Amino acid sequence: MAVLNVSLVSADQEVWSGEASMVVAKTVEGEIGILPGHEPLLAILAHGEVRLTLVGGEKLVADASDGFLSVEGNAVQVVARRAALV
Repeated sequence: MAVLNVSLVSADQEVWSGEASMVVAKTVEGEIGILPGHEPLLAILAHGEVRLTLVGGEKLVADASDGFLSVEGNAVQVVARRAALV
């Protein structure tokens, strides 16, 4: 089973990193869902939630703003000026 290798960082710390089966984030163009095998992507984050579904089914939610989301292969990087788990 393919997984996403996710890194969520803010300006001053790594907020979370690990494996997830899905990432949902709010961008300036609307909400986007990322699954393994997604096309390469670079998007600007809007203020809102980044929702992670972990491989075991557990859910994590972070509040993030002012940054970007990058997808390359099965690697997802969320870089925000401000981000924190809620």
